[in-house]
Amino acid sequence: MKRIRELELLNQIKEIREFEFGIFYFFKKGVIISEVNEGVLFRWEHAKRVIAAAKEIYGVELPIIYISNRVNRYYVVPLYWLEFYRNRYNIDHYAVVGQTRGSFLSLFLERLFFRKSIIKFNNLDKAVEWATNLTKN
Repeated sequence: MKRIRELELLNQIKEIREFEFGIFYFFKKGVIISEVNEGVLFRWEHAKRVIAAAKEIYGVELPIIYISNRVNRYYVVPLYWLEFYRNRYNIDHYAVVGQTRGSFLSLFLERLFFRKSIIKFNNLDKAVEWATNLTKN
């Protein structure tokens, strides 16, 4: 699977934030692509830090398109989506890029709690193309 740094997108990145749990690429027009580190249990505390960074970079008005580039195996607690909504946060579009059975099993569980649709891609190029088309509208 490709990582962000392997694509010719570096000129479109507004800011990169590296946390102990992963790297988050904040692109122009509200596109965020994450690459969470191997073995991480992605918790609500992590999500709050990413949300704070997004607000700092984009403000609160820009619609967010989030792509989870699952190049590493990590774990998401699906119940954290309830906390996400309880705090009135919103993602307008959400996609997962992954090729392992585990990444799509996690996706199945996330769909139980995420209120909007989650798009699944097998490669990052297609996910970026999808996000680019959304920002044109």
